[in-house]
Amino acid sequence: MSLGCYIRGVTMKKVTAKPTPRFRRILLKLSGEALGGRGGSGIDPECVHDMAAQVAEVQKLGVEVVIVVGGGNIFRGITGSEKGIERATGDYMGMLATVINALALQDALEKKGVETRVQSAINMTQIAEPFIRRRAVRHLQKGRVVIFAAGTGNPYFSTDTAAALRANEMGVEVVLKATKVDGIYDKDPVKYKDAERYEQVSYSTALAKQLKVMDAAAFALCMENKMPIIVFDFFKPHNLRGVVLGEKIGTLVTT
Repeated sequence: MSLGCYIRGVTMKKVTAKPTPRFRRILLKLSGEALGGRGGSGIDPECVHDMAAQVAEVQKLGVEVVIVVGGGNIFRGITGSEKGIERATGDYMGMLATVINALALQDALEKKGVETRVQSAINMTQIAEPFIRRRAVRHLQKGRVVIFAAGTGNPYFSTDTAAALRANEMGVEVVLKATKVDGIYDKDPVKYKDAERYEQVSYSTALAKQLKVMDAAAFALCMENKMPIIVFDFFKPHNLRGVVLGEKIGTLVTT
């Protein structure tokens, strides 16, 4: 009989060490289309709950999580302007769409037992807090997930730019861009079977080869502040956890 399992007749349970995350504070960038499921439009409750489960999984590891969500599943400002809506008005409409998505994600997270706060760049105090950086940091310290909605609060700026801005303001260690593909390729992997995936790529190479990582303003902000970006497949179960633990998932964009 092994003394390692029994002491004075009492059975000792084997203790499994808790995994150590590579990152302690992350920003997760979700597109609006991701909340729409396969169709990419509207809100798919099952899809949103799957997303919430992945976020809850990493939050339980002690990782501080902030999220920026898009609104393209409901309304996209630039598309509206192409159909005659004044661009600034269309962009504000798109910002309101991100608030709807943020509330859907908040509901799903809280049903998973995760305390959550939505902060909006446009004041709407009945449903969301205004964006206040120090308050957002305090929420993280209390173990809450913070969802940033309404982009930057200004027209002509995408939610990619909002993600880059909030990432630097909040002092996160990495921007995790959730996509439906497993990283960045030299060409469209759907159209070209010989497309090659990058495991790691520099900012300068991404610019020179015009790799679609983020829009120009967002990418420039990350590059200037040396904010690493990981582009990964968010729709594969437990991928977010794997990225946070330092597994080689997706493509890392860095210096």
